[in-house]
Amino acid sequence: MNLTEPYQSDGARGVQPLRLVLVLGLALVALCAPLVLGTYAVHAAVIAMIFLLPAHGLNLLVGYTGMLSLAQAAFFGLGAYTSALMSIHLGTSFPVNFAGAALMAAIVAVPLGIPALRLRTTSFVMCTLGFVIIGQAISKNWISVTRGDMGLSNIDKPTFRLLGASVEVAGPVQTYYLALAIGALATGVFWLLVRSPAGRNLVAIRENETLAESLGVPTWKYRLAAFVIAAAFAGAGGSLYVHYISVASPLMFQTIYTTTMLIIVLGGGAGSITGVVFGAFLFVGLSEGLRVTPELRMIAYGLCLLLLVFKFPKGFAPLLQKLWDRAGGITRKEGSA
Repeated sequence: MNLTEPYQSDGARGVQPLRLVLVLGLALVALCAPLVLGTYAVHAAVIAMIFLLPAHGLNLLVGYTGMLSLAQAAFFGLGAYTSALMSIHLGTSFPVNFAGAALMAAIVAVPLGIPALRLRTTSFVMCTLGFVIIGQAISKNWISVTRGDMGLSNIDKPTFRLLGASVEVAGPVQTYYLALAIGALATGVFWLLVRSPAGRNLVAIRENETLAESLGVPTWKYRLAAFVIAAAFAGAGGSLYVHYISVASPLMFQTIYTTTMLIIVLGGGAGSITGVVFGAFLFVGLSEGLRVTPELRMIAYGLCLLLLVFKFPKGFAPLLQKLWDRAGGITRKEGSA
């Protein structure tokens, strides 16, 4: 008898109204938040949902495939520049730029991933960090395209062309609802991916790559596919970000972006979708909230992270799972018999 499996009481079987109320309540809060929050709080929520996209990609690598990659910031910046250049030189609408940024990041990830994935552990991490450094160097020195340190400015806000009319999404509130829709769609796609047979194969690779390969799983191809998909998520996030702030610069390749993505995934809980979503809002909100003390902001942020690490060493995912189990009337028993 396996006592680590969840036990569900008779009253919890069938319809679980508490879970339904919880989900509907969270959806209502998400929809109504801009109506009660201030402008800066709405801005922070938009940034959180933007960073949720590359964080999902990083979670696919770290949480489901077992690969620690620092390259997400490189693909985030690549997606931002791709979207900005398409908007400036081609005049294309946001959906085209968004898809183009994700596609460009995925295409570039293939030749980068082929040699990088031959490496292991520390060597792989250092290699992916090199991609970020190279990306920043290119954005600074390819002046004829990127304008160097001056960057690209006056990038159009997200624009949709419907029935011959052009609809622009301007302002934090409108962008909030756009980011909410994109974030929800990306989360749904990610959920389908990790629960597909391919997702289960990725988990098998994370747990024991040698055993997975002995069972016929082409592990290297799966790892490359995960790397490419993660890059596409990051490129899409970069596109939304650059159309929101209307500026693309080499600063997008700074390590602070990589650090933010890592904190979201590891602090929220690697291998957990709800943990990463929660982590995006918590850690971005914490970082933005501490701007009231600019001199001590990073010190206070670091201290908060230390406290959270000691209190929740596996991130917030176990706590969130426990609350979800309670809402469903599930009791997880430990031990063996």
